[in-house]
Amino acid sequence: MLKIYGVPISVHTRKAIVAAIEKNLPYHNEPVIPFKPPAGWDRLSPTGKIPVISDGDLDLADSSVICAYLERQHPAPPLYPAGNTRDHVRALWLEEYADSTVFRDVIHGLFFQNVIRPKILGQATDEAAIETIQNEVMPRVFGYLESQIAGEYLVGGQFGIADVAVISNLINYHYLGYRIDPRFPKLGAYFTALIRRPSLARALAAEQAAAAGMGLDRGFIDERAAA
Repeated sequence: MLKIYGVPISVHTRKAIVAAIEKNLPYHNEPVIPFKPPAGWDRLSPTGKIPVISDGDLDLADSSVICAYLERQHPAPPLYPAGNTRDHVRALWLEEYADSTVFRDVIHGLFFQNVIRPKILGQATDEAAIETIQNEVMPRVFGYLESQIAGEYLVGGQFGIADVAVISNLINYHYLGYRIDPRFPKLGAYFTALIRRPSLARALAAEQAAAAGMGLDRGFIDERAAA
């Protein structure tokens, strides 16, 4: 059975989990926390980051590499556009934008200040850093995502890797108690629609205990049910 290492509320661990669910693959999640890794973790993850998967005698790190591997091994149903080169590279670009810019510039900083500093490191939250992200960085990043939405899905008219990567970031944004600003109506509608997808609902249910244990805001899940 596929083993996915990483705490399930991680943006990137969730990305690998949703990809496995979409492809109907049985998996076991081993909830590794990078701050407190198990013995031998440096062998599985040379960078120390999550997620990592073990599939038989193969160990792989990095969510993009993992998802590309699952696609090659289990091509149906596809998560990457196959027939159109422009759609394929656009999906790769939006996956990269989500993994790097959306995560690094917005989600990671907010999560660090709201959760990791006060609850794990025992440090005071830097409110000025939060204000900078929310007032200066988030509008630019979410504005770009808003400009890329032209239908139900981001690329090729079907759910794919770009959606998995973007939605996983937006879930953590909501976990922190934030909601998508009305300035970005297409992004808000996109999130509201896709969060009902069965694979995402299953992933959210599986990470319920982890989210509750960290005191995260799960109200958006109730909002999804009521919408």
